[in-house]
Amino acid sequence: MTNSDRLLSQLGFSESSGAGFSLTLAGFIGFMGIITAEVLYPNYSTRQDISDLGSTRPPNPVIHEPSATIFNTTMLVTGAMVLLSAYFLYRTMDRRGFPLALAVFGFAAFGVGVFPGNVTPWHGIFALLTFFSGGITVVLSSQVVSRPFSFLCGLFGGISLLVLVSVFVYGLLVGGPSPVEPLGPGGIERWVVYPIIIWLPAFGGYLLAIR
Repeated sequence: MTNSDRLLSQLGFSESSGAGFSLTLAGFIGFMGIITAEVLYPNYSTRQDISDLGSTRPPNPVIHEPSATIFNTTMLVTGAMVLLSAYFLYRTMDRRGFPLALAVFGFAAFGVGVFPGNVTPWHGIFALLTFFSGGITVVLSSQVVSRPFSFLCGLFGGISLLVLVSVFVYGLLVGGPSPVEPLGPGGIERWVVYPIIIWLPAFGGYLLAIR
């Protein structure tokens, strides 16, 4: 028995329930951290990029405190909790693809906290990786849970990826605005990110229930 196994056993957790606890906490921290940063950001609009809470982009980046610290810390902690969950699931699941995708998502979210919006091009790279890997992870989770929850996982992940891909398809191939363009950058991001954040405690609760 490893040290981590002993610690989990002492706390009354299995590796599956430990993963569920971490994901549920990650969802709570991610959601409440973003809300708190929004409230404390002067004249913030949800039409703005979510990452503006940490810093706007160059050439004239704007950083408002304490929103920046709250948002960046939220991303760091959320990413770390997701990575911890991925580690537990990798040790327990036969299907290794899902925990690996989850680990990429956690790593990407952590990177968003390390590289705020004023750090180019790294912030953009990690933000896109977070969006794509998050949606893919949620879709893949539908293969490791029972019905009817698998339908919800497919729905949440599908919505996130559909909105994200539509922006690229219309921008790069069609050459016109996406149907979700009226939502503004922030509204579009939230349709990509919030289904993933909602999924975190939902999937975490599933893992906690099966112990």
